[in-house]
Amino acid sequence: MDSSSLKGLLAEHAELETQLADPAVHADQARARKLGRRYAELTPVVRAVHELDTTRDDLAAAREMASEDAEFAAEAEELSAKIPELESKLTELLIPRDPYDGSDVVMEIKSGEGGEESALFAGDLLRMYLRYAERHGWKAEVLDSVDSDLGGFKDVTLSIKTKSAVVDGVWSRLKFEGGVHRVQRVPATESQGRIHTSASGVLIYPEPEEVEVEIDPNDLRVDVFRSSGPGGQSVNTTDSAVRITHLPTGIVVSCQNEKSQIQNRARALQVLQARLQAIAEEEAAAKASDARRSQVRTVDRSERIRTYNFPENRISDHRVNYKAYNLDQVLDGDLDGVLDALATADREERLAAQSG
Repeated sequence: MDSSSLKGLLAEHAELETQLADPAVHADQARARKLGRRYAELTPVVRAVHELDTTRDDLAAAREMASEDAEFAAEAEELSAKIPELESKLTELLIPRDPYDGSDVVMEIKSGEGGEESALFAGDLLRMYLRYAERHGWKAEVLDSVDSDLGGFKDVTLSIKTKSAVVDGVWSRLKFEGGVHRVQRVPATESQGRIHTSASGVLIYPEPEEVEVEIDPNDLRVDVFRSSGPGGQSVNTTDSAVRITHLPTGIVVSCQNEKSQIQNRARALQVLQARLQAIAEEEAAAKASDARRSQVRTVDRSERIRTYNFPENRISDHRVNYKAYNLDQVLDGDLDGVLDALATADREERLAAQSG
């Protein structure tokens, strides 16, 4: 990045600091959250620039004094060696960020090949993500679910949110989870003890804070029905559950876990908004695919991304050749090992793209 661009970032950081000191800004929580997140993004860059500038100034002074004192010569040598490290750190901080890294997410888990066993595995994935969210102090909420006969899930939709505005939010960690998750194990439905392979699909979208895709009310069909619990029994005596069909795309979104029809409708519209936003961005990315490098998270959603092998207690992520033998811990929410490997590969690819 050239010096004028860096000056622009420093000026933006100073302006954000001024705005955030104004109590009137905090009357609009959404705006304050947005400004606070951008300020937090720029702060490490500003610190790195200041540290680099200070080190360069110290180096110039040490070199000036080196002819008079050998100690300054040694100091100049140390400072000279430190500058490439600081420049490398700044370069990494200036890699373009995913604009949704601070976002909350909507996640859908769907059973696939393998029938009832796939639905049971979808339930395992749901528990894994709920426990991971709990470990990170996030708020996870199931918005809608379709149960299977043996206690699994044919389809489940959940939202996962941070409890405050952060630079690296839920999306920054879970954006790599979209795709087909394959399981290899002896199923509860198999009496002969044979290893069975089945799969469940995960779809994940950043949940937009503000409306970015316009939804024409004439494009929606809204149905209301009674919420149901496990086994299909009614848990509500009023028609509070909401199903919204987006007629142009055929996308169907349901929400039944809020207390009122108005709340369920609002949440269903948020989920629909997130899905339409994802489709719009995928279409834009496809049009520009010749001009951009593929990144880890842009793999086709129909592609198998990970295998969970129970007999060997092994988890394998096929995108980055990650393999570990702690599947029991992973299913208990200890996902950081595989997510760190994916984040590292993504960062290296973006660094290569920037230098290329």
